[in-house]
Amino acid sequence: MTTMTLGVFQRPERGMGRSFVLSALVHIVLAAVLFLGVRWQVHPPSTVEVELVDAPPPPPAPVVEAPKPPPPPKVEPEVKPPPPVPKPDIVVREKPKPKPEPKKAPPPKPKDDLELKKRMQEQLAMEQKALDQQRQERQLRELLAAQKADAARKATAARASALGEYIGRIQAKVRGNWILPQDLQGNPEAIFLVIQLPTGEVLSTKLLKSSGNPAYDTAVERAILKSSPLPLPSDRSLFDRELKLTFRPRDK
Repeated sequence: MTTMTLGVFQRPERGMGRSFVLSALVHIVLAAVLFLGVRWQVHPPSTVEVELVDAPPPPPAPVVEAPKPPPPPKVEPEVKPPPPVPKPDIVVREKPKPKPEPKKAPPPKPKDDLELKKRMQEQLAMEQKALDQQRQERQLRELLAAQKADAARKATAARASALGEYIGRIQAKVRGNWILPQDLQGNPEAIFLVIQLPTGEVLSTKLLKSSGNPAYDTAVERAILKSSPLPLPSDRSLFDRELKLTFRPRDK
């Protein structure tokens, strides 16, 4: 028991020393503050002298930086449209547009019914006159055409008649010069092509269609040559160097 008590009193406490030091420092600081405060109140305030000098130069103007150019826009890659699908070659014909009818100017309004009737009568008279003139012209054309056709028909008939008369005189002369076979029967037909000079002299003959009887054909050919020169037409326009002559023994 005695040993334990001595041990307790011999160990000094560490916290007491620190507390004493802190307390002393606090008192010293308070004393200094009181001393300085009392001194500041006792002494008169010191005079502050201000010396005016030139105003300081104005501060330099702030440098305004030029705005930076905006960054270039991003160029997106160009997307090419798909190639157009070729249309089939189909030609669609457009319907022709109807032509607009020309607008007729409206006739002036008549002053009264009498003037309107007068104009209508004059118009009807003019139309009737035009119709009569057209009818007369048509009748004149028809008459001239009929006269021309009749004249042509008559000329053709006259030429045919004159040509027939000319051929008949040649055939008659040939018949007067032929000597037919004794045993000839029926009415055989022989056709010859005769080539003559403008004087009627026969240059040559050619049998185009035989009668079927060589003796009759030979007799006709000899008669044609014997009849040279042949009769000439009264109208020289009917003369032809080549004549097609038909002979039948029973014809007159």
